[in-house]
Amino acid sequence: MKLFRTRGGYAVECRDRVYRFEGSNWDELLANEDLQGTLRGLIAGRDSGHALNPAEILAPIGRQEVWAAGVTYYRSRGARMEESKDAGGGSFYDRVYSAERPELFFKSTASRTVGTGGKVRIRRDSAWNVPEPELTLLVSPGARISGYTIGNDMSSRDIEGENPLYLPQAKVYTGSCALGPGILLSDEPLPASTEIAIEILRGGDAVFAGQTALTELKRDPQTLVSYLLRDNAFPDGCFLMTGTGIVPPSTFTLASGDLIRITIEPIGTLVNEVA
Repeated sequence: MKLFRTRGGYAVECRDRVYRFEGSNWDELLANEDLQGTLRGLIAGRDSGHALNPAEILAPIGRQEVWAAGVTYYRSRGARMEESKDAGGGSFYDRVYSAERPELFFKSTASRTVGTGGKVRIRRDSAWNVPEPELTLLVSPGARISGYTIGNDMSSRDIEGENPLYLPQAKVYTGSCALGPGILLSDEPLPASTEIAIEILRGGDAVFAGQTALTELKRDPQTLVSYLLRDNAFPDGCFLMTGTGIVPPSTFTLASGDLIRITIEPIGTLVNEVA
């Protein structure tokens, strides 16, 4: 079952059928501790409609905050050590990778987030920018993982590399986050074999592609959630990006007009153009 936020309401896709609901409160919906069960009850006996048009779909976020976990893959550990070595911060990331406590940081609000088909941005004061494709958790107020979506944690690597304390500026700005296309609802964790793939097109040609699998994710998603909700309350639920295992080479940087395609089956594909 998948849940999509749409213009004027939301839609549920179940067994190749689409059920539309207009005028509903998205934030109350995502705060439901039994979201999948509630939606099954709502669609029971209801007539389905035509397939979703991508233009109908909005970013699946309302009052929720987006948070992110860092250094959860060995590849991201190496990349962040490399970018910050000249600033003397290289060993920090190795220590975080091995520590019990994960790195967690605030990433975005709805106003800074775009959905599939929307435009992400690169900072005007940065010369080295990359997308970070991430499995993203929908977390209920009661710390339940209600579902999964795709996240793009846009990052300015030169700003963070200059000094690790600049991480908020490298990560949090208008258009720095994308979520979507919808939320896969599941009571079970995704299989470890689940793959995350990214392709970046420039002028129609692929300039970077990569993939990884959840087998490479060092941190258990439920453990990340438990740390996030320590002394933290999310009455409307929240989203938690789980880190990236795909990092372009240091010679690569995004450019205006690039098309970013991130795919996680069975969630779907998140597509964004760089403004």
